[in-house]
Parts: sequence; structure tokens; C-alpha cells
Amino acid sequence: MMSQPTISLQGVFPPIPTPFDAGGEVAHQALVENLELWNQYDLAGYVVLGSNGEAAYVTEEEKVGIWETARGAIPADKVMIAGTGCESTRQTIALTQKAADAGADAALVVTPHYYNPKMTADSLLRHYEAVADASPIPILIYNVPKFTNVNVDAATVAQAARHPNIVGIKDTSGNVTQLAEIVRLAPGDFQVLAGAAGFFLAGLAVGAVGGVLALANIAPVESIDIYRLFKAGKWNEAAELQRRMIPVNNAVTASFGIAGLKATLEMLGYYGGPVRAPLLDLTAGERQALRDILVQGGIVL
Repeated sequence: MMSQPTISLQGVFPPIPTPFDAGGEVAHQALVENLELWNQYDLAGYVVLGSNGEAAYVTEEEKVGIWETARGAIPADKVMIAGTGCESTRQTIALTQKAADAGADAALVVTPHYYNPKMTADSLLRHYEAVADASPIPILIYNVPKFTNVNVDAATVAQAARHPNIVGIKDTSGNVTQLAEIVRLAPGDFQVLAGAAGFFLAGLAVGAVGGVLALANIAPVESIDIYRLFKAGKWNEAAELQRRMIPVNNAVTASFGIAGLKATLEMLGYYGGPVRAPLLDLTAGERQALRDILVQGGIVL
């Protein structure tokens, strides 16, 4: 295994949606144009083909093309994290190597979950260590029990964190106690990222170094401000902003999902476009309900 340069995961990373055209094909130019808009903000980098990127619905060939397009539009000083997790260890290794070839700085590897009762601490540990051994880029564990019904506990994460090429975790569980335990048990250079904006400030307070936030796609300024206010010790202002963003974040995650996120992008002048089936685009009524929440949150005028 190659020795790895240290990668900094401090700051805010939007997990960007994958734009599709009316015919359902990947809209590469729209991806470039969206990234050019996001690049104006002080974002630390991007997650390309995470859950918000509809990675589960994108072919391997499409994934490589998306990473290549994104890397061409992402400045060298911003980190590109590629979602490379597959069900088998072998396939995850192969895809991670392709992501590295496409210019990714790190790989976000979701827990395998199809045979979920068998995804024990031992099987997950062996999976992540094997991927990290073979990967030319640093690995981040991706814990998202809402989608996978698999939770990697703090002790297992801390054990995996001893591997020199497993550098961090995106934890989307919302369990702040678990997040704090990961920080407590893992080596000091292991980097924890809050996986949703709803608990971003709480995550930072217990030792997370940053966040991968769907909210940052549509409210980059507010997402970065929570981070900056926290770093500056302005707790009350940070908390006030965190509270104001919770309904907005819920709207583009749990309530309306990726279709809501894409609809919001359109309201803000980005390219949104359709979701891939079997996901459904928003109805007119849902779109209006979403707009009302965004107006109330100060995101849309």
C-alpha cells in the first residue's frame, strides 16, 4: 500500500445531486455549470455520487464519466470525495481504483447491507481494511442506517481507524452520542464528519471536523456560517442559525428527498432536472409546499 498524504476534511462538503436530462441521460454540462456556481462559495469540496447523487441508480460507466466531468470543474484546492461503495468487497475495490484514476482525492464507502444480518463488526472491519489496503486514495466509512439498516458502532469504527488509509467517517445516523464515542475512541488524526445538517452544530460540539450536508447544495452560505460561527466561539449565533435551518434541511432530505433537493436547485437558478425512476418528481402541490418552507427559512425569496 502506498503511504498517504494527510487529507483535510475540515469544513463543509455538499453531496451533490447528479443532473439528468429530460431523456434520463447524465447531463454533463449541467453538472459543470452547477459546480461553477458552487465554486464561488468557501466549500471545502464535494461528495460526488453519494446518496444524494442517486448513486444506486447510476451505472459504473456513468459513474466514471461523472467523476471525470466533476474533477474537471472542481478546483485542485477543493477536495473531491467519490462515493464508491458496492455490495461486494471486490467490486468496491475495483470502483475505488477507477475513482482514483478519475481524479478523486478520497473515497466514501457505504456499508454493504444487502445481507444485513451478516454485516457483523468482523465482516465490516474486514471489508473496510481490504478496500483500504488496495486503494490508492484515502477511505472514509459511510454510515447511513436510514438507508442500509446497518449501523457501524463506535468501537468498530475506532478499530478500522487504526488503518493508516482509513482516514474518516461520514456518520448520518443522527446519534450524537455515537458520534462523540467515535471521536473519543478513534486515533486523534481520524476525522469525523456529521452526515446531515440537522445535527451539524451538535456534531461539531462533540468533535466532528466538518459536515457532508445536503443543505449545503442549496444553502451554502448558511451551512458555512454554522461552521464559522462555531469555530469563532459564537455559540448563540451558531445555534440560532442551526435551528432556522432544521425545517429547510428536513424538506430537502426526509420530507421531499432528492426530488425536493433538485426542485429547490431550480428555484435558486441551478440545474435541477428529473430524478431517476423509481423515484418520482414532485407534484405541483408538493413543489408549492416546499417553496413555502424555503421562503420561511429565508432560502427562496
